[in-house]
Amino acid sequence: MSEPTLLNNEIRDWLMDCGMFDQLLPADFSTAAGYFSISTITHGEEIFHEGDAGSFMCIIHTGQVAVQKTNNEGQLVTIATLRSGRAFGEMAVLDGERRSASCIAASHCQLLNLGKDSLEKMLNEAPKIAAKIIRAIAIALSKRLRMADGQLLSQQV
Repeated sequence: MSEPTLLNNEIRDWLMDCGMFDQLLPADFSTAAGYFSISTITHGEEIFHEGDAGSFMCIIHTGQVAVQKTNNEGQLVTIATLRSGRAFGEMAVLDGERRSASCIAASHCQLLNLGKDSLEKMLNEAPKIAAKIIRAIAIALSKRLRMADGQLLSQQV
């Protein structure tokens, strides 16, 4: 068995484990895996910085990631700690805008990465699978927005 096949199988398994892509069929996971990559990030390492141009998203396979924003006094404030299965950086992959927050490895992490270029390539080569991936990303973002709306409302009451 060749090395890319072993890596592809590992990525496929990680995609199946994360729970984000429940709409995909078993064969879809194998195809989608070819567009993702794996990265290992050490504790304390910055994954990306608020304001950077966004070109990829990540899904946490193992470890924790701190999401940080700069407050009015110019201090970094942790606004969330993400755990296994959670995605981050998706907005930049979809809209190409700058990063809305910084993400730092709060522990040793293994991440699945999907680049904006890889997503574009998937749209051309496997449009039905790409549509399912984009729909899953949109659902995850929608859930997060609804939670944020609920938190804002509870703060105003």
